[in-house]
Amino acid sequence: MRAEVVLYDTTLRDGMQGFGLQLTVDQKVRIARRLDALGVPYVEGGWPGANPRDTAVFEALARQPLARARLAAFGATRRANVAAAEDLGLAATLAAGTPVVTLVGKASRWQVEAVLRTTPAENLAMIGDSVAHAVGRGHEVIFDAEHFFDGFAHDPGYALATVERALTAGARWVVLCDTNGGRLPAEVARATAAAAAPGPRQLGIHCHNDIGLAVAASLAAVEAGAQMVQGTINGCGERCGNADLLVVAATLQLKMGRPVLPPERLSELVPVSRLLDTLLDRSPDPHRPYVGGAAFLHKAGLHAQGVAREAMAYQHLEPERVGNRTRTVVSDLSGRASIAGKLRELGLGELDPLTQGRLVERLKALEVQGWAFEDADASFELLVRRTLEGDVAPFALEGFTVLAHRDQVTVQATVKVRVGDAEVHTAADGNGPVAALDAALRKALAAHFPVFGRVQLADYRVRVIDGDRGTGATVRVGIDSTDGQDHWTTVGCSSNILEASALALTDSYEYAVRRDALNRSLQSA
Repeated sequence: MRAEVVLYDTTLRDGMQGFGLQLTVDQKVRIARRLDALGVPYVEGGWPGANPRDTAVFEALARQPLARARLAAFGATRRANVAAAEDLGLAATLAAGTPVVTLVGKASRWQVEAVLRTTPAENLAMIGDSVAHAVGRGHEVIFDAEHFFDGFAHDPGYALATVERALTAGARWVVLCDTNGGRLPAEVARATAAAAAPGPRQLGIHCHNDIGLAVAASLAAVEAGAQMVQGTINGCGERCGNADLLVVAATLQLKMGRPVLPPERLSELVPVSRLLDTLLDRSPDPHRPYVGGAAFLHKAGLHAQGVAREAMAYQHLEPERVGNRTRTVVSDLSGRASIAGKLRELGLGELDPLTQGRLVERLKALEVQGWAFEDADASFELLVRRTLEGDVAPFALEGFTVLAHRDQVTVQATVKVRVGDAEVHTAADGNGPVAALDAALRKALAAHFPVFGRVQLADYRVRVIDGDRGTGATVRVGIDSTDGQDHWTTVGCSSNILEASALALTDSYEYAVRRDALNRSLQSA
């Protein structure tokens, strides 16, 4: 019978060592609780005593403990030539009061002599004394064997001796660490197998991603005998990051037949991934395996056509199993089959061949100009509707002016909008030209369309298309919007950034108005 594999998340400690990453105390607690709800057995809260923020996290989780996950406090083995009971750093780790204590110590003879500047024998004593002291205080102890794989390559006997010393002293788990992230999966597998060879023991794996193989190396270690995988949400971490725990979980469970999460929780991987990105205020990477927006996205005509006929033609699994979905995007590579698939996905039904042909040609002409509808479903839907005969827009932006004075903080924008037979002129201020334009547009439309009381812009981004043209370059503006329930994305493109912004803004608001009208008609039906 294959041994169980357990997950250990270190997002809140190792993950936050990544460049530009920082979470507040409340945000860290929120992540810990989300991991608990997901079913991750071990959640590392940080390094108590290292900084006030981590200490506060443990205090908050002590007041309201996690429901199922075991909370771990991270720390180091005692210093050289200091008794474990007298080491202040070790004392701070134990004082966090967590059921689990994870202690890191050197497993490389070279690291011991060159970095710690102590003897190999003293390092073994530091490991044994620290583990035994923590076990004696009633903690489950996990020993992180730092630089294990580098150490194994240089002196395998000493690296294995650190594992034995931790286990003998009472460690429940010994985690083998590829701290520098440079070992190949085959190397990791060989060294893990050697550590597992003496007999039953609980070994874990902790890999960094410096050569892009952290997930592969972690899975190789599991095949060689590791029963715990440490990693982080979205693979965040110092340098190139850590093993992505979400990818590891999905692969173990869906590809290797090694259940690690409750089956009903596997579909929550996408929201967990996006929650961390939201709290870190960064855009999700669309190319993340399993959870990325492009993970099950089909663009080229042949692929889109194949998926339209048979969902699994170009997909390795059903995306719903991890909380994702199949998406068809439209671009200058799209043919009629791709367009038809996208229309079905958006619930827009079928177009007659002549209209569909006009739409394809219009789409390709726009993309030559720099437009992109791959991640702007709302703008694409509006493009389709505007292609239909008899379609009437709820409003039209007929013109705008933006005035910025060098000696004034605020910028003023005026807009002229037509709503039915009425022409509306308004002006508004903002802290920048786009903000002023947005305020003026909303002011002009709010009296006519109640939905504007709920619509908010969630994100605004600008991409330069042809940077070699300097300040005359074409820009593409993307805007994410929400009404509190639904989210949508629109796009605008022009060599004038204000015009590109105005196009994306008006698309966002027109989409909101049309959607609101549709919902009202359905409710009254």
